[in-house]
Amino acid sequence: MKTVWVYVDTSKQVGDRDHLKVFANRDAADAWFAKQDPEGVAFEYDVLDEPISQAGNIQPGWATRRPGPR
Repeated sequence: MKTVWVYVDTSKQVGDRDHLKVFANRDAADAWFAKQDPEGVAFEYDVLDEPISQAGNIQPGWATRRPGPR
């Protein structure tokens, strides 16, 4: 299964371009942290590659970006 590493900058507001950082692998996350936030942490998450349709779970289209400031 493919995974990504996600970092949340809690000093930024939700929706801010810099609120989340998503890294393709741990090496990419480690390299970014070494320069940007040596004490920060990222968590590993599975990449979902097919829609989930069970009740209570994320539905297809949930990640659609809403128009707004960048």
